[in-house]
Amino acid sequence: MRGLFLLLLLAACRADQPAALQTPSPCAEQSFEGSRFTVCDPDGGDIRLVAASADEAAIRRFADLQPAINPDLVAFAMNAGMFDEEGRPIGLAIVDGKQVHPINQRKGTGNFHLMPNGIFLVRKDGRSEVIETKEFESSTDIAFATQSGPMLVIHGKLHPRIEPDGQSHNIRNGVGARNGRALFVISQDPVSFGKLARFFRDELKIPDALYFDGSVSSLWDPAGNRQDSHSPLGPMVVVLKPSA
Repeated sequence: MRGLFLLLLLAACRADQPAALQTPSPCAEQSFEGSRFTVCDPDGGDIRLVAASADEAAIRRFADLQPAINPDLVAFAMNAGMFDEEGRPIGLAIVDGKQVHPINQRKGTGNFHLMPNGIFLVRKDGRSEVIETKEFESSTDIAFATQSGPMLVIHGKLHPRIEPDGQSHNIRNGVGARNGRALFVISQDPVSFGKLARFFRDELKIPDALYFDGSVSSLWDPAGNRQDSHSPLGPMVVVLKPSA
């Protein structure tokens, strides 16, 4: 009888081990104005940008990031900026301190050109910033940068040309920064630009936020067993686990 008890105890301990070793997800769901959003916090993990230059083949899916990045080290990844038909960025892109696409200040149509648009950047000391494109200054201390648009929140104010709750509702994602820290957001439900902007400003208290995309918005959250594959992607932000 004692032997059976010991065997059951050992089995219970083994069953508990995977749960104890499992890394918690850096992404959590929040509700706002009747819609659901997933918020991903790098929590000190290194933030990297994957973006192809004109002479490189673009990586179009999260599943294709290997072998460039060890998937065991990934906390989460997200699409991060507008791109052309080949998956290459159409705006500023800096990867590992090297510019792979110049800044784009041309006028045009579409979300990217709904001025002001902006830039998400990470400096070599790890600080993150979201700034208007016109405020960008080239610097050797920038490790990664991606240009997208429109801006959602600018110095605590909503983009002046975004309606409070326009007719266009979609799965959307973006990034905000406060005091050098970034938070990444993707909606679980179709939302307007205005609601996404208010979520950053009013719920997350983020003073500067940038729109990444809609319809192709995708998240890879390994700990949450989620890897979206809705559409071929362009630039991607990959956040490594803080311990990596």
